[in-house]
Order: sequence, then structure tokens, then C-alpha cells
Amino acid sequence: MRVTVMGTGTMGVGMAHSLLREGHDVTVWNRTASRAEPLAADGARVATDPADAVADAEAVVTILFDTDSVLEVMGGASLPDGCVWVQASTIGLEGTDRVAALAEERGWLLLDAPVLGTKAPAEQGALVVLAAGDDAALEAARPVTDAIGSRVVRAGDRPGAGSRLKLACNAWVASLTAALGQSVALTEALGLDAQLFLDAIAGGAVDAPYAHLKGAAMTSADWTPSFAVDGVVKDLGLIRDAAHGASVDDRLLTAVLALFADASEAGHGDDDMAAVRTVF
Repeated sequence: MRVTVMGTGTMGVGMAHSLLREGHDVTVWNRTASRAEPLAADGARVATDPADAVADAEAVVTILFDTDSVLEVMGGASLPDGCVWVQASTIGLEGTDRVAALAEERGWLLLDAPVLGTKAPAEQGALVVLAAGDDAALEAARPVTDAIGSRVVRAGDRPGAGSRLKLACNAWVASLTAALGQSVALTEALGLDAQLFLDAIAGGAVDAPYAHLKGAAMTSADWTPSFAVDGVVKDLGLIRDAAHGASVDDRLLTAVLALFADASEAGHGDDDMAAVRTVF
């Protein structure tokens, strides 16, 4: 399948590698060309501009930072007949409504398909795809979702449901990471090795593989990014907006957002979200 990946940040690069590994004909584009060019050595075609990138695509994956980026790039695009747009960026409820309106206006086939997972799952083709769209969109996108994901969760038959589920999932991930940072910091502040905390929860009902993954990063101060702090701040803003609209109490979201915002202001914006530990 001829697949175009628009956006070659951490997630886009991983998706492109997974698509190439499965034998797809992959084109990539990024606003900063130097971030896309290394993929040429892996077999991808590096497009010069968005129009060139989508010219003969059978599927286009957008994995960009925010709504404005997605609409700016796709607003100037002309998709071939039968091409499916797999919109994987985390852009919230209003953003997804705007994307759906653009797709409807242009007569494009759209799959609302944000993903769960970070750098390693993207590289391994092990993301969880939260898909929402009609059967035609889901079937057209199947070669893409099979390549980038370990499984697909069908959130609904209309675009928007996938993005709603993604916000709920990212609220959990951000809250869990902040709580982990607090426990690691508290263990150390009380004069103990933080590894003792991780050992204590290991194998119990409150254990999670994620705690050991991010706990190791926190104890070694390894902030190599797989999900950057600034991305978490952006997502938490979208999540809080959604909570307001749904009349859900936002006190926990507000506290978690403040912690990640403080980490960003302290210079950790481009670092992995594990760097939230530093604010404690």
C-alpha cells in the first residue's frame, strides 16, 4: 500500500519504520525537513511538500502536534480518490470536529485513529489504535492499523469517539506518571532507596509495568523523550477542556497539569514525561 506519514517526530518515525517493515511503500513529510531525511536511508521517500507527499497516496497518516498543524497541512492537500485519512494526532474534541468537517467538505474517507503507546511501541508496531469511523474507513485503513498496531479498539462508527477515548486514556497516563514521581521523590526524601518502593509494589494488585519503566527513568534521571513534557501539557489542556464540557470535576486534572507545566517551565519541556519527578 502507498502510505504517507505526515509528521516525523518520535511517533511518526516509529510508525514509518513499522510500515516499511511490513512492506508498504512509504512517503514521509515533515515541516522541518531534516527530521524526515534520515528515513530515506530506511527506504522511505522524503517528500518536498505536503502536496507532493499525498499526490498518489492510498492512505495518509497525520501524526502532528496540534489541531492547527493538522488543518494547515491537510487544508492545502488534495487527496486522491479512494485515499483514507488516518488522523492519529491527539487534537481533542473541538479539533476532531474541525477535522471531520474538513473531511466531509472534501469528500474524504476519514478514520479518527489516535493511538496509545510511545516511542518503543511505535517502533515495534505495537500501538493500540483507538479507531472511530464507518466500516469503509476502518477497512480501507486496515493495512495501516495492522502495521502500526498490536490491536484496534473500535470506539465508535463516527469520527470523534476515538479522540474522546484517547483523552480518557491520557488522563490516566498523566495522573499515574505524576503520582509515581511523587512516590519516588517521597521515598528518597524519607531516606530510602526509591527502588524499595518499586520492589514493594511489584506483583501486587497496585503494580503496573509502567511504574517500573518510568520509575527506572526517574531514579536514573534519564529523560530521553518518548512522550515529551510539553506534549503532556498540551494534552492535559485538551482533557481539562473536555472535562469542563462534560461537567466532570477537574481538580485532579488541574493539579496534574500544574505539575507538568512546572516541569516545562523548569526547562524539561522537551524531556520525557518522567521528568515530572523533578518538580517534587
